[in-house]
Amino acid sequence: MKQLTAFLLFVAFSGYAQTITGTVVDQMSSEPIPGATVLVKNSSNGTNADFDGNFMLSNIQPNSILIVSSIGYKTSEVNIKNNTTLTITLEEDIESLSEVVVVGYGTQTKKEITGAVSVVTSETIEAIKPTRIEQALQGQVAGVNITSSSGAPGAGLDIRIRGISTNGNNAPLILVDGNVISELSVINPNDVASVSVLKDASAGIYGTRSANGVILITTKTGRRATPLEFEYNGYVGMQSTTRKIPTLNATEYALLVNEAYAAAGDDLPYPNAHNLGQGTDWQDALFQWAPITSNDLSVRGGGEKSKYSGGISYFTQDGIIGGPKASFKRLNGRLNYNLEVFDFLDIKASMLYSGTERQTLPENAIGSLLYNAGNMPPTLPLYDANGNPSRAIGLPIEVVNPLAQDKASLNETLSDRISGVFGIKLTPFENFTAQANYQWNYTEVLGRYFGPIVDFGEEGISDKIFDNLEQRTFSNPLDIYRDYTFDAYLNYEEIFLEDHTLKLTLGTSVYSAYAEGYGSTGVGMPEITNIDQADVNDANQIIPRFINVSNRFNEERLLSYFGRVQYDYDGKYILSGVIRRDSSSKFGPSNKTAFFPSGSFGWILSEENFLEDSGFFDFVKIRGSWGVLGNDRINSFLYQPLLDGEGVYVFDNQLAYGVAQGAPANPEVKWEEQETFDIGVDLRFWEDTVSLTADYYQRKTKDLLLRVETSGILGVSAPGSGLPIANAGTIQNKGFELELGYEKQFSDNFRLDINYNFSTIENEVLEVNNSVGDVPGGTFGIGNLVGPAQMRAGFPMGYFYGFKTDGIFQNQAEVDAHPSQIGLGANASPGDFRFMDVNQDGEIDQDDRMYLGKPIPDITMGLNLSFDYKNFDFQSYFFASLGFETVRNYDRGHPLTNKTTLVLNRWTGPGTSNTSPRLTTAATTNNLFSDFYVEDGSFLRAQNMQLGYTIDPKHTSFEKVRVYMSVNNAFTLTKYQGYDPTTSTGSPLGGGFDQGFYPNPRTFIMGLNVKF
Repeated sequence: MKQLTAFLLFVAFSGYAQTITGTVVDQMSSEPIPGATVLVKNSSNGTNADFDGNFMLSNIQPNSILIVSSIGYKTSEVNIKNNTTLTITLEEDIESLSEVVVVGYGTQTKKEITGAVSVVTSETIEAIKPTRIEQALQGQVAGVNITSSSGAPGAGLDIRIRGISTNGNNAPLILVDGNVISELSVINPNDVASVSVLKDASAGIYGTRSANGVILITTKTGRRATPLEFEYNGYVGMQSTTRKIPTLNATEYALLVNEAYAAAGDDLPYPNAHNLGQGTDWQDALFQWAPITSNDLSVRGGGEKSKYSGGISYFTQDGIIGGPKASFKRLNGRLNYNLEVFDFLDIKASMLYSGTERQTLPENAIGSLLYNAGNMPPTLPLYDANGNPSRAIGLPIEVVNPLAQDKASLNETLSDRISGVFGIKLTPFENFTAQANYQWNYTEVLGRYFGPIVDFGEEGISDKIFDNLEQRTFSNPLDIYRDYTFDAYLNYEEIFLEDHTLKLTLGTSVYSAYAEGYGSTGVGMPEITNIDQADVNDANQIIPRFINVSNRFNEERLLSYFGRVQYDYDGKYILSGVIRRDSSSKFGPSNKTAFFPSGSFGWILSEENFLEDSGFFDFVKIRGSWGVLGNDRINSFLYQPLLDGEGVYVFDNQLAYGVAQGAPANPEVKWEEQETFDIGVDLRFWEDTVSLTADYYQRKTKDLLLRVETSGILGVSAPGSGLPIANAGTIQNKGFELELGYEKQFSDNFRLDINYNFSTIENEVLEVNNSVGDVPGGTFGIGNLVGPAQMRAGFPMGYFYGFKTDGIFQNQAEVDAHPSQIGLGANASPGDFRFMDVNQDGEIDQDDRMYLGKPIPDITMGLNLSFDYKNFDFQSYFFASLGFETVRNYDRGHPLTNKTTLVLNRWTGPGTSNTSPRLTTAATTNNLFSDFYVEDGSFLRAQNMQLGYTIDPKHTSFEKVRVYMSVNNAFTLTKYQGYDPTTSTGSPLGGGFDQGFYPNPRTFIMGLNVKF
């Protein structure tokens, strides 16, 4: 009887079991939410919505509760009651949107990611208020180091992802909404929604262009079924220098010049030195307060089946040197439009315009304005009796009055860029999409450079390298760049056997770039006072920019095929594999094509039974990746001979200038290949308030493209020629990265966020097979030995190579007891540097040069602190770079040029100094490159500190009004004595030689954000 009753009850309940169907949609836009998870509460019965948001569940009892969730939305519990057809709406969760990460040709959730990928959100970008988007990455992403080539308005920034991996171009591949770009100055930071940085084999889907990492920028767009919304962001500010180099005043300068002349037995130039006072502060005369402004207006919204956004912005920045003569202006316009034409067809289109105008002054070189400001004697006045800039008479040929340089500089660079994207997306079948995008860029860069008649030294005599006493010149080079990219790919996603998810991507990419150059130089121009008055047609003679028409053009093409497979089992075990095949026009027929494989895995331990009920860990994932990436950042057609050399011919006893073969070709030249390995862990714990990501990585780049020594009979020394290129080097980077975050809402009125990142790097050159074993680079001083920076096996890339000092000779007996230094050009005397005999051969010569330091930091760190209290918000961003050196190369070292206050500690007799040499006008070796000029460049910088206040909406008719004050580059803690330890030329060889880097300014800002 009991068995019969149980059977009848089972049949009865089974009769009530039902199948339900439904659609999961966005609450605001009513758009379907693909992939949403639908699970019956307290059971394992569940499914995922398809690409249209539809789902179906069987064996569902009445009044069951469904738990519906999706990344970017708040989880919802729905009682089905007796319904069999449901429409379930999910509310957008703003905070969790950051969990969706843009990767190559698609998106993934952070849970699914198996590579080393970091994200910077629009909230961070808006808080930092960068003038260029690269600045938003400094201190925000572990393993990413940003250095500025100059603090001048519009100057570029160098991005290094996990170190220097080549002796050539180390710039990462950058894409904006899938569109490849090379110059980030065209991007308005206010337009950026997020930045994803692919640091390991996750970049492998971009093949030959991914060895330096990949940066994916996504711009803001609208949302469907939302009203028109406007947003204004603007600020005004003032900039100033953060510091000046400590130099001698007029009295100190005159006394020390007299001392130098007396030491050589010469007459004293300043017999009345004590009456000179402080004299001229040339740096004070050069630096000034400079304005900066930004205005940005954007609009976004959407209809039932469309979404759109647009914006216009205008940015201006004057220089802290030169003011408007060293300025940058940028006008941006952007339009995005997406439309669902049919249920199975979507199209998108976007357009970006950027126009820039940049005026510059000589900088970051021997003879630049700052170089001269530090070397001009303080005994000279700024202007002569006639009100003209004073003349630099009797000084080295490159040292001139910087105010005269400023006055004579008339130049500008104008850039116009238009970019477009058109895309189409088809969903012909369930779980299947096909997508194609066509992207193009068109850029014109026009230079306008005027060379006036100038006389910086003795009047009427050409005694300065900058003097031009004959004819005015005007050059107007025009460079035009065109490129397009066509991407087409298929995506397939399937859930089978309940716990298995498979995603497939298969596609092709075509890239073509074309550059051409025009322009001319006019000789014999009329006098002008404004660069806009210059017209090459007013010249007496016009010289074409290119004698050989074929030199005007350059072209490159890339054809690629790629595939990716992603597999997920039970939300615990994730595998991903990528293969890409690239064919490039840059390489010869035998090496035109290469394959780039990569793979990664993830294991989510927090889903396992032994951690599922942990009271401490909320999320634990172990991941690893391996792959082979490529680098093709070289000039085109190095595999075949080119007529890009210079030829001089004689016809009828007259010289005729033409072309000749350039550097010898190498038909075997091929890709640089990088093998990369990464192992990492992602954690969240303490009730999801603390997050931790840690990675160990190793990257080895082989087949580096180097200039190799060859026989001179091949013509490598001819004008316009040079050594051939070959794959002849290997370099390795390895290190550890850590990102740690704490985030908690303590109450309705108080929220705290703290984020810290830390990364180490060990860089080593493993091979240099160019027949001489090293590659020299960099320059130091005037007339010094070549190669103060080196690429050599066993050392970091670009390490400093010079003489090691062992104190100062205190007397003649010490000089006589030491190996002779005459091989360096002069006999040593008491008060001169004692150089070490490194190779112990009994004499000091150039073979005794050794390792003196490196420009690559051992450790980089970032600390970001922010909190909200009621209507107030505060953010601060710090970053640090430790364990690297910079070379002090801004001191001319001439008896009559000014010097830094280091010289006050000079040797004046036995026992007075063992670190700083004597002063004399006689020949010495003290100006040779040695560790005396190498300084610790480590620093800690407060990148941004900002305080804001949001007005209560009930007191205004706007949706949001926020006012704020901020200071960028608030302070820098460093032992380095130069203008700015964060600057570098960016070159792998010689990047750390400071010839008077233009410092990054300190900027005080007041701003306004309004939404309406």
